[in-house]
Parts: sequence; C-alpha cells; structure tokens
Amino acid sequence: MDGIRELPKPLDLSHHYSRVTKNRIASSVKGFYKYFHIPGIGNLAGGLPNNNYFPFDTLEGATALPDRFPKTPNKPVDPPTGARTSSAAAAGLVVSQVVVPKTSTNTDILRKIDLKSALQYGTSQGYPPLYSFLRQFTRENVHPNVPYADGPEIILSSGNTDGFSKTIEALSNVWDAGYDSVEDREGILVEEFCYMGAIQTVRPRGLNIIPVAIDDEGMKATGKGGLEDVLKHWDDSKGKRPHLMYTVTIGQNPTSAVLSVERRKEIYALCSKYDIVIVEDDPYWYLQYPSANPSSETTGRDPASSNAMASSPSSKTPKSSGYPFLDSLVPSYLSVDTEGRVVRLDTFSKTVAPGCRLGWITAQPALCERLLRITESATQQPSGFVQSMIAEMIMGPQNRNGRGGGNDDLGWQTDGWVRWLEGLRGNYERRMQTMCHIFESGKQLVKTGRRRSMTDDWSVVDTVSMFDFVWPLGGMFMWIQLNFESHPLWKKTSPEKLSRGLWIHLTTPKYLVLVCPGSLFAPTDQIREERSFRYLRICFAAADEEEIAPMSHRFVEGCKSFWAKKSLDDIDEDMAEDVEARLLSLHMC
Repeated sequence: MDGIRELPKPLDLSHHYSRVTKNRIASSVKGFYKYFHIPGIGNLAGGLPNNNYFPFDTLEGATALPDRFPKTPNKPVDPPTGARTSSAAAAGLVVSQVVVPKTSTNTDILRKIDLKSALQYGTSQGYPPLYSFLRQFTRENVHPNVPYADGPEIILSSGNTDGFSKTIEALSNVWDAGYDSVEDREGILVEEFCYMGAIQTVRPRGLNIIPVAIDDEGMKATGKGGLEDVLKHWDDSKGKRPHLMYTVTIGQNPTSAVLSVERRKEIYALCSKYDIVIVEDDPYWYLQYPSANPSSETTGRDPASSNAMASSPSSKTPKSSGYPFLDSLVPSYLSVDTEGRVVRLDTFSKTVAPGCRLGWITAQPALCERLLRITESATQQPSGFVQSMIAEMIMGPQNRNGRGGGNDDLGWQTDGWVRWLEGLRGNYERRMQTMCHIFESGKQLVKTGRRRSMTDDWSVVDTVSMFDFVWPLGGMFMWIQLNFESHPLWKKTSPEKLSRGLWIHLTTPKYLVLVCPGSLFAPTDQIREERSFRYLRICFAAADEEEIAPMSHRFVEGCKSFWAKKSLDDIDEDMAEDVEARLLSLHMC
C-alpha cells in the first residue's frame, strides 16, 4: 500500500540466551495436549484425573460493576474534585454475581470457560480463553503501535515476580566467584533507587548490579552517572558490559517518576547501540495522574499529538487504542521497540488483587517461545481458579450455566475492563491529591523569635524546610527527600542516626505512622551508605480512604516534633528493636 513501508523483523536475541535456555526443548507431554480436544476422541493417553471427581461444582463470587468508582479527567484543568468513594464493602453497592460452571457446552476452546477445563492440566501459555482476550487486548488496545513485523506475543505468568524471574533465567547465566572468572560475570542495569524484589532475584545468580543515575523523570540517558556515561566508560575488570536493564518507567518504585517518550527514545537508542535487552516492569501503567503535572496537561499519547505517541515506521498517523483513556497514557517502551529487545511485564496485582498471582509477559515471539519452555518445566501454568474467574468476569458466560461480571450477567468486556481501570486511576489520584496537599502545606516548620538591635526589639518569623517532594505523576508512592541540614542536630550527630531517629519517632504512639526508609531501595552498599538516609517512601494506596488525611497530618506533626528535638538521647537502637514488637502487638490487638 502506498505510504506504508514494511516493518522490520525483530532481532535474533539468541546470543543473549543462557546456556540452559539454549538447551531447552518443547515438552513432549504438553505438546500432546492438542490431541485431547479432538471431538469424540477416546482419551486413554493422558495422565489426567477425572474431572467428575473435582470437589467444586461451581466457582462463584459477588463482583463489582466496572463503573463502581468515579473516574478523573484525562486532561484536567483543575485537580480532581469528584465524589469520594467509600469502602467496596459498604452497603448499597451494586454487584454482579460471577459464576464459573462445572461444564460448558461451548466447543471453542478460546471461549470455553468452565471448571472442567480450568482445573485440569493445561497449556503453559495460559488458560486459552484468558490468553486469547489478553493477547488481543495487548496487541490492539495497550500496544497498537509496536514497530516490528507481526507484533509481539504474550505468555501468562504467576505475577510480575514470576515473569521477571523467568526472564532473568532465560537471559542470564549463573555466576559464582568461587568457580567462575570475573570476565565471565554478566550484569544488569537498574535505577539507582529501585524495587528490591528484582534485586533479590538477580543477586543470588551472581549478576553484577549496576545503578544508573535518576532524576525526577526516571533513569537518565545522559550526564554524569547516566546510561551513556555508565556504558561508555565501562570497566572490563568488573566483568562483561551489562546486557540487561531492569526498569519501572511509570510510577517508578520507589520514586514515582514517569519516563517521557523522548527519554525512552534516547535510552532505547543507547540500548540498541550497546545491545541491551530492556525488561520493563509496569504494574502501575494505568495509574498515571495528569492532575499532578505542574501545567495540568497530560503527558500521554494522544493519537493526534506526534509528541505524545511514538511514530510507527509503517504509517504517518499512529493507531489509536480505541479508548481515550488508554491513548492519554504515556506508552510503553514497546512503542519504540523497532528491534524486539523489550520484555514487558504486566500484572493483575494492582488492577484486581495481589493474591491472584496472575500476570502476563509481552515480548517478541522467539523470546516468548523460550519463556514457554521454561514455564513448561517450572510453574506449568497460573492457577486455574484465578484464570477462570477473571476470564468469566471480563469475557462473560459462554453458555447458560455461567454468569459474568457485567450488567444482565454479561461480562465486563473490553469496554468494562477499561472503565474499571479508569475508576481505579480516579480513586488513587484523589488519594494522591489529598496527601500531597497536606504535605505541601506542612513541609515547612515555622519558627518565631525576637531579635534586638541597639535601638529596637522586634519579632522574627523564620521558615525551615523539613522535607520536599515531587507530586507523583503515577504509581502509588511519594518519594520524600529529607532536609536534615535544617535540623538543629545536623552538625552534632550522623545523618544515619537522624534518619533512623525520625523513623523510630514516627512509630511512637502519638504519631503511629510507618514509612519505608530509603535504604530499603538502595541496590548497592555504596548508595545505601552515602545517600539513602535522605529519603522515605510513603504509600498512599493501601490505607483506608478516610485514614489518608489523618495519617498525613500525623506524619507532618511527627516531623515537626522531631525537628524540635535538641537531643536524641531518648531514641536509641534498643528502641529500634522494640518498634517491630510494638507494631506487631498493636496488630494482634
């Protein structure tokens, strides 16, 4: 067709596969499953338990309707002021009853949702109906502009931790200082403050953990400590130059940063130059807050804006997702992935519930095939209970015995799923606004005093900045930078003791707030020792909505009280050891 040129094929990444991954072959047992679905076949081959002996006749649950929570504007003029919501358990909420039947009469395995199939041994790609929905949603709605031929493939996972673990297994070799030479040591690039669950996955494998400098937007491409600086000046005595990058680009954990499309292009170009695979962990993608932007304008991907959406090599006008909400969001690295070097991790943990342990991996087909081989001999598949319930809730019943999560017992469908995501964004955005306004008005300590001259005596009002922060553009966290230089004990004690003292002080009965110290997110000992004392991560997502304001006020008052201290003699390490016991005793009560 005129004006459209052919998309490039994704690169062959097999040179990055681990030795074990290269040796994996398809499961002959799983491959045999395709014959089980032949209509009328007398199956004497499979080692399957009889489904009539499963103790569950149906799987049922009361489910919210997609429009339960009010949404917020994609391009707000003012901060969101919509009606606040009460707990999901409050009386009067309209619900739907989801029912997964024991047996469905539907013969299409991509539409057949029942316990007979969901609780049986299945394919490692995922429960066929849910896999089919998520694949279509991923390719047509979430990432409609992936710029390589034939687009990406997906495979379901047991959440992003599982997805990341399998990705690392596929793309890195284990290294041991006692057996291997330094020149064989592989490495992974991470933000200088990052999600430590990922670090705990790669550290036992012996990977060299390489921090990259960040700013308010996220990982830096250039400048001191930025990606280009790290790669250009790599010291081979530390091992191989890193070929992997782990990054959270939306609502970065812990800093809440959101990486722009322009920055993504810069970083992607460097990853292309130095042959790096980008592992994009994106549990907070739907939680982007345009109202936190100083200009109150979205930084998303309006299809009409060339600055918002990465241009596709195949056309002048990028495809729309079909939903203004999704189009308004900053797109994934996949939108600029011309070479197929991006692995994206999605999860239901933040959109349904963490206990689902369900997510999916999006990547080029060849890499997904290798991840499928790993899954076949590891988890095999996510829980059939969870997959069937979510499939029934979204897709709806495929015969008269089932009931979906929407009106008239129908499923939410794609429209309903997107509306649910909009409502979640709205609720978390309002929480963020509440906390930020309280912190903004309380971050400075007002001090009054009197000064005298030879002729006059007058009162003086000084303000002292206790902490600062950037309003989160996404995610669930606020990243607080503590200004300990303004504390009266700054020159009399160590920064670490001040940081530890504040943390303990905030947990005392008068304030009773628990925050995460920055040290928990430092990927290296050097960062933890040199800079982590300055930071706290505060989550505005988990607490009940009516508690957000009181907790925020208690944090501010706790900081003010701590800044008034002339001594830390009443705070010692014995108290630190007592904090956990005290908090646990409160929980038990």
